[in-house]
Amino acid sequence: MKTTFIAAALVATAIMARADSSAFQASLTPDIAIHPSTTEINGFAINVWGQNPQHSFNLGFVNGSTGDSAGFSLGLVNYTESYIGVQWGIVNYSTGTVIGWHGAVVNISKGDFHGWQDGDVNVSLGTMIGLQSGYVNVAQDIRGVQLGLVNYAKKLHGVQVGVANIALNNGWFDEMPDKFAKGFPIVNWSF
Repeated sequence: MKTTFIAAALVATAIMARADSSAFQASLTPDIAIHPSTTEINGFAINVWGQNPQHSFNLGFVNGSTGDSAGFSLGLVNYTESYIGVQWGIVNYSTGTVIGWHGAVVNISKGDFHGWQDGDVNVSLGTMIGLQSGYVNVAQDIRGVQLGLVNYAKKLHGVQVGVANIALNNGWFDEMPDKFAKGFPIVNWSF
């Protein structure tokens, strides 16, 4: 345990010592901030609207994480290019790969998502590996579970549980038990 803590402290110190990084950021907009939007934040950022590459805790109304970022973003709107960690807000929008948890009213991932999308409406336009839970779940390609009132998948490799379940890659009961149906209430699957 001590070795792990010491190694983590050394890595954190090395990251924070980089000249193009900072441990703190405060932003009104990406252009009106303590540091330019190209500076990597490794620590804490408080934003009205912030946009930086980051490995930190972001607290704000709008949190933008550019490049390969990681951490925890708590805001009304969170948007990312590539992210590992937790995003919690009203709207979470990702254009690249996400590994972690999206918790919001609306979660949209244009790239690959590995983890848990939890909101009223969840949309994954890349490959989704994990869990979508919400009123409406939409996935281009899901490998996992969809729990909701309405679940839609162009390619399903897993289970859907809800009032309406649609898996376009399924036939109509012709490949049972591996695939159930193209659309079915309560439960649907494809393995």
